[in-house]
Amino acid sequence: MTFTYKRTIRFQDTDAAGVVYFANVLNICHEAYEESLAESGITLKSFFRSTLIAIPIVHATVDFLKPMFCGDQQIIYLTPKMSSQDTFTINYEIYSTEESTRLMSKAVTKHMCIDATIRARKELPESMMKWLDQWGATSELRC
Repeated sequence: MTFTYKRTIRFQDTDAAGVVYFANVLNICHEAYEESLAESGITLKSFFRSTLIAIPIVHATVDFLKPMFCGDQQIIYLTPKMSSQDTFTINYEIYSTEESTRLMSKAVTKHMCIDATIRARKELPESMMKWLDQWGATSELRC
């Protein structure tokens, strides 16, 4: 099941032209990611301060399809998918709530689980496997 996050574009999200600054689209996507983690019962403070593992973003892409302006109501659809035992990708689609079929932007982030001490790949923890099962499509690797 896809996670849904609603958000209003704020003045701080925009640039001098009055549209969402390109880098802030990833910030908006990350807000949705954090909210999906919390909704799954993951404590954000523990998750982001863990000394055992880290799950950094190792790749990101964004496509801008329509301009977004301050005050616009947006709905972000987040769908994660497991790529391997230690990586997953998240697909984001940002729509205008005024026109539910109007895709404004889309993004993809790739995340890799690592041992926080030695910075080597490590299998995703059970909490993230549950998160993947709750909000996305797991790959054949979970069989």
